[in-house]
Amino acid sequence: MTTCIFNQRRAGLLVHLSSVTGTHGIGDLGPGAFQVANWIAASGSTLWQMLPIGPVGKGDSPYSATSSFAIEPLFLSLEILAREKLIAPSALRAPSKLAHKKTNYAKARAFKWPRFHQAFANFVADGGMRRGDFQKFLRLNASWLNGWCDFAAQDGNDPLLHAFLQFQLAKQWGSLRAHCQKIGVHLIGDLPIFVSLDSADVRDRPDLFRLNAKGKPDVVTGVPPDCFSKNGQLWEHPHYRWATHKHDNFAWWISRVKIALERFDALRIDHFVGLKQAYEIPGAAKTARHGVWRPTPGRELLTAIQKKLGTLPLIAEDLGALTPAVEKLRDDFNLPGIKLLHNAFYAANSSDLPHRHPAHCVVYPGTHDNDTTRGWWQGLPRAARVRFTEISCANPKCPEQAMIRLAYASPSNTAIIAAQDALGLARRDRMNVPGVSHGNWSWRLEPHALTAQTAEMLRNLAVDCGRFDPKH
Repeated sequence: MTTCIFNQRRAGLLVHLSSVTGTHGIGDLGPGAFQVANWIAASGSTLWQMLPIGPVGKGDSPYSATSSFAIEPLFLSLEILAREKLIAPSALRAPSKLAHKKTNYAKARAFKWPRFHQAFANFVADGGMRRGDFQKFLRLNASWLNGWCDFAAQDGNDPLLHAFLQFQLAKQWGSLRAHCQKIGVHLIGDLPIFVSLDSADVRDRPDLFRLNAKGKPDVVTGVPPDCFSKNGQLWEHPHYRWATHKHDNFAWWISRVKIALERFDALRIDHFVGLKQAYEIPGAAKTARHGVWRPTPGRELLTAIQKKLGTLPLIAEDLGALTPAVEKLRDDFNLPGIKLLHNAFYAANSSDLPHRHPAHCVVYPGTHDNDTTRGWWQGLPRAARVRFTEISCANPKCPEQAMIRLAYASPSNTAIIAAQDALGLARRDRMNVPGVSHGNWSWRLEPHALTAQTAEMLRNLAVDCGRFDPKH
């Protein structure tokens, strides 16, 4: 793991694992993921940022995972299972409706899970339960794996099936990461600050969360009304019982960050503001309109993690209610914050304007929460449109190209472009709409969308803007 990943000029691509191409209803750790990694390297970039990879929960949201430690089983590649002779090659044949279209979690589950059962049965029959590498995996991960398997087995399956799936996921993830390291691509993960009520984490350690006698949250998470939502965002995750975390010296958090950094080279801390103060909404509320901000012990938490794990390669997602106190917490731990170019052109003095970026930050045109740049442009007020055009010399037919140039030319060491913007896609291709509970997280790359021509364009821009590492 490198601790200086943000100390030199780099470019990267934001695309979730579920969004890569494939024939089984969802992107996974198979050939499509390796193709994306190779394309990132060909584009002169050295960073691949994903969304959280935990087992998806309510609304198939990666930010409502049912475990802070396990990996979503649907990310398991059937092609690789067939290569290891755990399923027959004929089991890979899937209905055409699953091939390369939008992510469909329900249809992917219906297709993949019978094949998972088949692979597990073959693994057991071949003596896999006694294999040294499997037993070592069980032993090293027992602190979270046992609880996850018991939680996941509520679906009626054998808990050992879920252990087998996590074992295979760890192997496949290790292969992808080793390939990325070989070609000079660093993986950036995403660490949600909160966890779902319906999760193995809460089931295992209810004492870490503010629950009443019936196991329901006294207060839930979210953010107040803003430009995204007039009613605010009601996330519904339980708040932490911080006194218990302090008593444990934040051991649960340390374990959570440790396993994430075994999979990724760096992490984005989602809702970093929540490490200084968190918005508490009454547990029975229907909207996030009425809540209160309460202090949280983020400084103590980060100190404990740093003391145990060393200097951490973390991105502070410091969007939202950014205050001087939040900025100080970020800067005291030398964490790069985030600059969003979509926010830069509404006021003449915006700190998101490219010329105002510090070197130690990460610039995005927009993140997964934002519209694509083409969609953003279509809804842009006239004054902001004029300001953007004057600063960027944008061609109205392809504003995303101007936005990418601004990001690459920024003083920021790190520039990350959403795949949709790299490909010039429209509003219908955005990943999600904050505060909306349905219709999200389904966008996928079309086959052959990542062309050599686009890679060459980005590579040339990376060279011109000093973001190209000739060693890769």
